[in-house]
Amino acid sequence: MCEKITILYETREFEHDIYALVKTFYPGAELLSMDKRKEDGSLLSDTECLEESDLVLTVEEGGSFLLRTCSGVRACSEISEEQKCKGQSEKEEMSLVSYTSESEMLSQVLVTDEGYRDRKIQKDRMKKNLYLLLKAHTGRELPWGDLTGIRPVKIAMAMLESGMKNTEIAGHMKSLYLVSPEKTALAVAIANREREILKNIDYNNGYSLYVGIPFCPSICLYCSFSSYPLKVWKKRVNEYLDALCREIRTVAELMRSKGRKLDTIYIGGGTPTTLEPYQLRRLLSCIGENFSYEGIQEFTVEAGRPDSITEEKLAALREFPVTRISVNPQTMNQKTLDIIGRRHTVEETREAFGLARKAGFDNINMDLIIGLPGEDKEMVRHTLEEIQDLCPDSLTVHSLAVKRAARLNMFRDQYKEMSFENNQEIMSMTMKCAYEMGMGPYYLYRQKNMAGNFENVGYAKVDKAGIYNILIMEEKQPIIALGAGGSSKLVFDGGKRIERVENVKDVTNYINRIDEMLERKKNGISTYL
Repeated sequence: MCEKITILYETREFEHDIYALVKTFYPGAELLSMDKRKEDGSLLSDTECLEESDLVLTVEEGGSFLLRTCSGVRACSEISEEQKCKGQSEKEEMSLVSYTSESEMLSQVLVTDEGYRDRKIQKDRMKKNLYLLLKAHTGRELPWGDLTGIRPVKIAMAMLESGMKNTEIAGHMKSLYLVSPEKTALAVAIANREREILKNIDYNNGYSLYVGIPFCPSICLYCSFSSYPLKVWKKRVNEYLDALCREIRTVAELMRSKGRKLDTIYIGGGTPTTLEPYQLRRLLSCIGENFSYEGIQEFTVEAGRPDSITEEKLAALREFPVTRISVNPQTMNQKTLDIIGRRHTVEETREAFGLARKAGFDNINMDLIIGLPGEDKEMVRHTLEEIQDLCPDSLTVHSLAVKRAARLNMFRDQYKEMSFENNQEIMSMTMKCAYEMGMGPYYLYRQKNMAGNFENVGYAKVDKAGIYNILIMEEKQPIIALGAGGSSKLVFDGGKRIERVENVKDVTNYINRIDEMLERKKNGISTYL
């Protein structure tokens, strides 16, 4: 097992992709990136690096790799001159990448700019080359092959929109990116459903709105979002809403001046239902008065934590055209809830779901996390059985992803004795559960440091899919994000270009610097939309 790996670069081109792929094969290892050429012009050898590392991967000019371990194992991959020039070769040695004219054609179909197309071909060849080398060395195959991005379905969607058949798309994903048959089938199925769901969305003139409420009853162990414990911030929630309503009014006026139509609204967090009923009414009234709810295709409020949901808050939401809510248990095992700091009970989840049904909500999502500390297959099975008894309208299955900000990562020594289990059998079990409830997959995304190198998948019954979830993954229209930590995506040029406008994450800074946040929005929207 490698605890420390040095990546030695002759060239830093595609550095991010190389790092991400190595990290996927060795998720627990510490990675160190170094330039092969020293400041004095001399070259650093992999032998020198092995004094401090278990494995050294040298990235050579032209996309070749040399791998050496402290035990003396040496492996290399080379790309022929013909491959470098044409992307084609009739032979394949060990981890030598072979590209066909068909793959060249695919890149031409999907990418119109020649310079970008050539670079994409070069990057794909390099990643495939590295993947095959690491696969040979570790004996592992990754379910998503050499894909390291968070939106694999976008690849399938682009092929689908170019006129390819499902069988052609599946063949390309397998041959170009070495994606497993299971994940290829999943990506193709979701691409087709996404296309059907989005067929009435106006990408050119429409947009979506995200409103962030950054407060939670407590901060979960795995959470890396900009969330703040309500008990500390309770006296400043109204100040936050003051600033947020100013941003709502400003952005609504800006988007009206651009002739844009609002398609979907998503209120997330944090936990939006940490707001009191009167605060929910104030927020939703402000949104409706400034943006208008007329013609909205979807309005989601991520109620989230069961311990924040009350009959009074649900009644407040029902006064507005909220079409979709979430009641998110993450797990139905009490022991795990206690470990991860959820501070609510399994029974509270059942009660909150029942209250939402009683209030008249007919589109309720539930989130689960697979790979939580200490949970094995049987514990996941128990959670799924409990969820089936409740029978939500959609189910979002997340593979645990521990980011730098998460306390689980910060205090990992306290949890090193616990297992973090996820595998294809467990993921297939969640899919089977969703199918048995009459749901099919409708969106998918991936994250860094994800347990088992799997994915997050949204399943939904007919007409219950979350449109906003698809739009934020496909990046086909602008999404304007309001509130602390909001990151707006300004999509233009037919989706070829995206610019971001960021709000500060800290709540105090957001409140105190709201004039600056408004100016950022004005400049971004005026310039790019």
